[in-house]
Amino acid sequence: MYPEPLVAPMRADLTSAGFTEFKTAEEVDNHLKSHKGTTLLVINSVCGCAAGAARPGVRWAIEQTAKKPDNLATVFAGVDKEAVAKAREYTLPYPPSSPSIALFKDGELVHFVERHHIEGRNAEMIGNHLLEVFEEYC
Repeated sequence: MYPEPLVAPMRADLTSAGFTEFKTAEEVDNHLKSHKGTTLLVINSVCGCAAGAARPGVRWAIEQTAKKPDNLATVFAGVDKEAVAKAREYTLPYPPSSPSIALFKDGELVHFVERHHIEGRNAEMIGNHLLEVFEEYC
């Protein structure tokens, strides 16, 4: 587990942009089981690719488009273990990956960006990819 003072600014990267943070498995389940519409779920992480590409790319894409997901949510790997484990159940058959970005429509996974699609790419590349995903599903 990472100490909260370390992760607080990383949490704020997304929560300050309108993301709801799920800290328990029950919160993840309650949202994804019954939700209609689209939900962008970011599995956040302390790693450099989360800080340098994933979080900035997601924020940029949300700011750039009128076709936004209905809900923005996040869980934090290495911190909120139960919430992350439950989120990963919803992202099967993909293996655990953090950071990662999942788009759900009516509770069903419709698009998933794994860590290996984030590593080595910059925020602009991640953001542009998400714009295409939002155009197709939102």
